Amino acid sequence: MRISLDDRVRDQVERAKESPSGRSAESVYGGHDNVLRQTLVALRAGASLAEHESPGEATLLVLRGRVRLNSGDTSSEGTTGDLLVVPSARHSLDAVRTPPSC
Repeated sequence: MRISLDDRVRDQVERAKESPSGRSAESVYGGHDNVLRQTLVALRAGASLAEHESPGEATLLVLRGRVRLNSGDTSSEGTTGDLLVVPSARHSLDAVRTPPSC
């Protein structure tokens, strides 16, 4: 099985831009009944995923842009190509707006 993440990212980014919530997601592998589930999430700049329970052992790979992963009093920022470890506690995710270039 081969999946083109570039194609799926483009599709999800377009859906996020059109969505009132500013986000879009799809499972690209596995699902709720599987041990491993990989989900592609697109967030429009400034959009967020509200605080939610940890899915268990998980990581977040930033494919494009910049995000902030928040849990309690701690946060981690990631940019394109970064791999963040999702905390095993309640957490939220923000798509960070990048300042305009001079």
